[in-house]
Amino acid sequence: MIEKDREFHFTSKDFNFIRSLVAQETGIALSEAKSDMVYSRLSRRLRSLNIEKFTDYLDMLKDRESDELVNFINAITTNLTSFFREKHHFDYLSKTVFPEIFKHKTEKRIRIWSAGCSTGEEPYTLAMVLREALPKYSNWDAKILATDLDSNVVTTAKNGVYREERVDGMSKSLLTKYFNRSGNGSVTAKPELKELITFKQLNLMHDWPMRGPFDFIFCRNVVIYFNKETQRKLFERYADLTVPDGYLFIGHSESLFKVCDRYKLIGNTIYKKIK
Repeated sequence: MIEKDREFHFTSKDFNFIRSLVAQETGIALSEAKSDMVYSRLSRRLRSLNIEKFTDYLDMLKDRESDELVNFINAITTNLTSFFREKHHFDYLSKTVFPEIFKHKTEKRIRIWSAGCSTGEEPYTLAMVLREALPKYSNWDAKILATDLDSNVVTTAKNGVYREERVDGMSKSLLTKYFNRSGNGSVTAKPELKELITFKQLNLMHDWPMRGPFDFIFCRNVVIYFNKETQRKLFERYADLTVPDGYLFIGHSESLFKVCDRYKLIGNTIYKKIK
């Protein structure tokens, strides 16, 4: 039993049902240590819906046609990001990947996927780096796909509005060039960034509507929530959608070691497709 002095009765059976549903719908593996987090986040949903018992809420989730499943997933998933997070990735894009693409690619087309884009800081950073690389290649067709499981953060990302403290670490030149200040303590991404990015809600565990191929994929700090078998399937699918010699960028605490042999490690959490 998971019993504490709580507002709602919450048992091990309840938690195990939630763990199973989360794994099935998202691929995220919740450990026993996450029970307090799950209780805290879902309690807000119970209050919002005026539901008195966890069992009644879980009955609602069992109805797969219920709109609450989306709210449930949004409540459970964690979103933490920042502009130019893991800066070495973007330096590598500027110094190696983009020059390589412009020099060797015969088709003047660039496709990038930010998988697990959260509130948009990552794809907007990619758009800035891409914009900085494009002036001499303005006739290229360049697009960024940005997806996330959480529909709420996708909406936030699409709006492109951020509190000024979120951009404190960005250079003044980039901030001035690519963002407008609103005067109320926030900044908004300019159209030249937004027009490069298509934002979509996507569950990585479900079918993917896009066919690629992508020149490189960013999937950072996403698979840490997945078990090894789910990771294997996901990276195989990424490889299938990546161009020959394309790249995969993952998070600082993640690795493809004994997970996927279709990429080789060429830098700090930077992989190149080999087959």
